Amino acid sequence: MKVSVYIATSLDGFIARKDGALDWLPGIEDPESPEGEDYGYHEFMVSIDVLIMGRNTFETVLSFEGDWFYGNKRMIILSSHPVSIPGELSATVVASSCTPAELIEKLAEEGFQHVYVDGGITIQSFLKAGLIDELIITRIPILIGSGIPLFGEIDADIKLRHLQTQSFSNGLVQSRYQIA
Repeated sequence: MKVSVYIATSLDGFIARKDGALDWLPGIEDPESPEGEDYGYHEFMVSIDVLIMGRNTFETVLSFEGDWFYGNKRMIILSSHPVSIPGELSATVVASSCTPAELIEKLAEEGFQHVYVDGGITIQSFLKAGLIDELIITRIPILIGSGIPLFGEIDADIKLRHLQTQSFSNGLVQSRYQIA
C-alpha cells in the first residue's frame, strides 16, 4: 500500500492561518492560473482509493460552497473527538479513532492500494509513525507569517529523496518527494 500527502503551503511553510482560514490560497478562478490547470490534483485523486483526513480539515472542507469536493471517494475522518458527518455523506465518510498504524493495517487488510492523508496534525502523526511514502507539496508564493505548520516536531530526522519539481507561470512550485 502507498500512503501519500498532496498539500499546498505558503512559502513560509504554513497550510492555513492560525484560525484554519485558507483565504490566502489561490482559487481555480485565479486570473494568474494557467487556463484549466489543477496542478496534477485530478490525476492524483484518480490514483487514490481512500482519504484519511483530520477532523479540523474535514470541518473546514464542509464549509466550502458548492458540491462535495471528493465525490464518492471513501473518506475516514481521524479524530479522538466526536465527528458530525452530514447524512448525505454517510455512505462514503466514516469517523475513526484508531492510531495511524492500526488504520493503515485495517485498510491494507481491506485491499486498499493508495491512501491520501490530509490535515496538518494527521499528516504529522502519520510521518511520526513512519507511514508516509510520498509527499507532494505545492508552495504558494506568499508569506503569511504565522499559522498552522505542515511539519511539527519529530523524534528523528526523516530523509527524503527528491523525485521531481515543476514550476508554474503563476509562481507555484510543486515538488514530489519519496520518504527515503
